Amino acid sequence: MALQEHHPRPAQDTRKPQFEQTTDFRSGNEMAAKAAAQINYHLMGYFPITPSTEIAEYLDEMKANGEHDMVMIPADGEHGSAGICYGAAAAGGRVFNATSAQGFLYMIEQLPVQSGTRFPMILNLVTRAVSGPLDIRGDHSDLYYAFNIGWPILLAKDPQAVYDLNLIALRVAEHADVRLPVIVASDGFFTSHQKRRVQFFSESKAVAHFVGETPAAPIDALDLEHVVTIGPYMNDPDLINTRYLQSQAMYRAQDVFQSVAREYQAQSGRSYDLLSAYRMDDAEIVVVLLNSAADTAKDAADHLRDKGIKAGVLAPVMIRPFPKDAIVSALRTAKVVLVGERADSYGGHGANVSHEVKAALQEAHASIKVITRIYGLGGRDFYPDDAEAFFELCLDAFAGKDVPTFDYYGQTAGKPELASQERTTALSKEQTSGFVQVTQDPGTRQLSVKVPTLRALTAKANRIAPGHGACPGCGIFPGVNTFLKGIEGNVIVLYQTGCAMVTTTGYPVSSHRVTYIHNLFQNGAATLSGVVEMFAERKRRGEIHYDDDVTFLMVTGDGGMDIGMGSAIGTALRGHKMIILEYDNEGYMNTGSQMSYSTPIGHQTSTSGVGKQEQGKSFHHKDTPQIMAATNIPYVFTGTEAHAQDLIKKAAKAQWYATHEGLAYGKILIACPLNWKAADEAGHEIVGAAVDSCFFPLYEVEHGITTITYNPEEKGKRVPVSDWLKTMGKAKHLLRPDNHELLKEFEDEVQRRWLRLTEKHANPHL
Repeated sequence: MALQEHHPRPAQDTRKPQFEQTTDFRSGNEMAAKAAAQINYHLMGYFPITPSTEIAEYLDEMKANGEHDMVMIPADGEHGSAGICYGAAAAGGRVFNATSAQGFLYMIEQLPVQSGTRFPMILNLVTRAVSGPLDIRGDHSDLYYAFNIGWPILLAKDPQAVYDLNLIALRVAEHADVRLPVIVASDGFFTSHQKRRVQFFSESKAVAHFVGETPAAPIDALDLEHVVTIGPYMNDPDLINTRYLQSQAMYRAQDVFQSVAREYQAQSGRSYDLLSAYRMDDAEIVVVLLNSAADTAKDAADHLRDKGIKAGVLAPVMIRPFPKDAIVSALRTAKVVLVGERADSYGGHGANVSHEVKAALQEAHASIKVITRIYGLGGRDFYPDDAEAFFELCLDAFAGKDVPTFDYYGQTAGKPELASQERTTALSKEQTSGFVQVTQDPGTRQLSVKVPTLRALTAKANRIAPGHGACPGCGIFPGVNTFLKGIEGNVIVLYQTGCAMVTTTGYPVSSHRVTYIHNLFQNGAATLSGVVEMFAERKRRGEIHYDDDVTFLMVTGDGGMDIGMGSAIGTALRGHKMIILEYDNEGYMNTGSQMSYSTPIGHQTSTSGVGKQEQGKSFHHKDTPQIMAATNIPYVFTGTEAHAQDLIKKAAKAQWYATHEGLAYGKILIACPLNWKAADEAGHEIVGAAVDSCFFPLYEVEHGITTITYNPEEKGKRVPVSDWLKTMGKAKHLLRPDNHELLKEFEDEVQRRWLRLTEKHANPHL
């Protein structure tokens, strides 16, 4: 390969911007939130998922402090958040959202609806590995699902680009020649959380000058003088004509992006084109990478240039529409190209970008060898040495060596001698049975439960082994383990995503001593119902033989009964023989203490802030036990580890109903000291005070008949709600004199629910 002189890095644009800018060190998520706040969108519908969650958190903090006045709607799940955003966009406003991974996949059904009906909005996709198995680190397996939904996609390789492209994206989305929703994609954790030097406009008026007023929409659901039908039913040839118009708008988005980017350069001094090309003027070996890894590869290219090797790096800035002509032009001198992809198109002999690069070059009759390497899955770091390895593969191919056109990079072969020789030993019947006795009166159908002392129950084997990664003082394991003391015999558990799942199954070890299954928030109940019915059918066919029944238990929490409510209700209505146990820690704690529908009114979370404009959550908590009781399942209960014997008896009842009649549901209140801002050792006291204040009453609903199992008023132990609130830093602001009305509203709601419960207890017909 010919030697050449070393060329310096391309010079930055030095033209003076028109508006004052601030220089700081900030992360990609911070810059996405900054751009959204300065645009001051009308509305954001959102649902927390790592690593995009911080965007909503930052925006909530800004709103609490009066920095913007966007309407922020916490959805019941990503599918719901996408619906909220679609409705708001159809109603003529500027709309914003952010998500990641399976959250993006959960909303994906809605996204072609929005592009197909041509309503603009901006979605920040903070990329992350798609489950399963579960991995919360960053790769592009979610991004690749976006390629066929009809949204233009911009790629932000660093926090500066996140800010700039969010502003540019809105102009593209709202342009009369486009009118499509746009995705701005950045790398999870690599870009979203790492702070870099950035510049942003010091005042929002500079952003307002660039994005302009919200343009009048050709279709507006709130324009009552012009009645419209949005999203009609279509047949051939209407649909293909509509799709053609959408396709043409997508391709126009490329020219619009370039035009808007030039305007932005004039105002900011920062330039963007379809591709970020580094040392590509005469490059003979080229590595094509998306987003943050491209900067790493630049160092490797410089190192090779010092050796006289003509190496270059190419990174698309706009990936939809695919910049075909720009790619062909940029690769005009290339002999070998390696496309590194942080996702695979399984069975496709290469992932999406590789095939599109190949197709573009073939159409141009370019004789260039294209190699694909799948790398960096699950957030695996990409170092300059890795980039040099990519270039070495290019050099080998250039030299005529046999280099596979498709392979993975960075995987390691397993060593059979290190494989585990034995699974966790199954618990024996003697270890788990014969402790708790449940009998039913044939006449009254009432259950009676005989429970030994807690000391005697210590001899019963724990289904969760010692050792987990939870925070100090976490109430999940005292609560769940106490519940499991009431369960006899064989157990198969399913855990939805959440703290209990993440902290007990860090591969390659597990804390579970029984068979364990995981599925995502929104589908746990349905998944376990499939296991239940397969067990019954295989047993009926004689394919499996057990003398004793198996108890099927789903453990959910961290908001799982928000996003998973529909699945749980469907499972309850079908009457599958299983237990749903919800641990209620009053928030989405596994993603950083965001507000859930179980968060009480006024309580502070990372998305219900306390400041000049907000005083915590603005609406009352969801009464999940009453919702589940309304499905007419045989048994519903509440419990806490602070009343251990009560919880164990209810567990035994739940097991009896789940093995004899149908679904049983229970909700246990558990402490989260970290996010409740309480002492690690205070959990038992806090949940006990919640019961004594009647905020979390202990009761059961058995065949529709409500029984209060612990009445603090009758025992002379009732305490004011304010006494319970004093135990947690997240609620102490409610005790300030200026929040008197909010506290009274909370107290009145607690009393209303308690009185309604006492009436149901007194009258079995209610």
